[in-house]
Amino acid sequence: MGFKCGIVGLPNVGKSTLFNALTKTAAAQAANYPFCTIEPNVGDVAVPEPRLKKLAEIAGSAEILPARMQFVDIAGLVKGASKGEGLGNQFLATIREVDAVVYVLRCFDDDDVTHVTGTIDPIADFEVVETELMLADLESLEKRRANLEKKARGQDKEAKAMLVLVDKALEVLREGIPARRVEIDEEHQKAWQGLQLLTSKPVLFVANVDEDAAADGNDYSRSVEKSAAAEGAATVVISAKIESELAQLADDEQAEYLESLGLEEPGLNRLIRTGYDLLGLQTYFTAGPKETRAWTIKRGATAPQAAGVIHTDFEHGFIRAETISYDDYVSLGGEQGAKEAGKMRLEGKEYIVQDGDVMHFRFNN
Repeated sequence: MGFKCGIVGLPNVGKSTLFNALTKTAAAQAANYPFCTIEPNVGDVAVPEPRLKKLAEIAGSAEILPARMQFVDIAGLVKGASKGEGLGNQFLATIREVDAVVYVLRCFDDDDVTHVTGTIDPIADFEVVETELMLADLESLEKRRANLEKKARGQDKEAKAMLVLVDKALEVLREGIPARRVEIDEEHQKAWQGLQLLTSKPVLFVANVDEDAAADGNDYSRSVEKSAAAEGAATVVISAKIESELAQLADDEQAEYLESLGLEEPGLNRLIRTGYDLLGLQTYFTAGPKETRAWTIKRGATAPQAAGVIHTDFEHGFIRAETISYDDYVSLGGEQGAKEAGKMRLEGKEYIVQDGDVMHFRFNN
């Protein structure tokens, strides 16, 4: 399991350039005019994980398989999208399918790259996109409410429960507040997610700066960070132009180029790490002669749930998990050393998997 992030924003803010760089493809045409992205582009990328190489060396693995995640580059949105302006209907349908929304906001001046409003104002850009999503949610809920109310009058318990959630969402949306601000208890989370509200998804802000501001940001990106903090969201400062150039370089050349810019790592690494945190994800490993592999799970997942990410049969027939922490695996020279030192644990169905666990599952066929 990885996660699927929708990259959204107004036209010409650098969405497609960033997407191309992140996925190291030219699948999304980056051109200097609105709507150059006509179809949503999906890029499947490896999650950077430095621990994989070390584990593979110790295990003598023939292959290294990182976890995967997806970016979806979604057509540029404009004011009126909720009413079908521009490519609005397509945009709104695609964004319902993602796990998180990455707002790419233009934080650079460049007379050669046009802006649809003629003014560089990342906060105003964000508000345009957010407003369109809220209007779409309002329309969706208001259409649904009449039918739910009719069923609720007929004493339909499920409809009554759903009507409460719909009214909660409508109350905040009518005040111009996104649905993600509504507090929903655990019992009703599944039903809430079933509403498929665009503004209920977790958000991440990407401040797309020019090359000179990549290390320290600029006034535009600082305004984005301030707004994101008010939302309880994170901001990643990235230069899509730098990421695009990095994508063309070999690994050793990348390190040298980053150092010359005062950067420690590519923006992709920071974006994925922040995304993992946003969605409450973590990594565990399997390691052996054939392969060393990273697997993505939700924080708080039990051992059977982690096994189920490999195959549903592993979860259903789960017996136990032979578990070694990453640090013990490395310091003791692998599985055998960990066994001899008493650091391999036999964990049962209630065990909560920890980030970096190296696991081998026993299960009934």
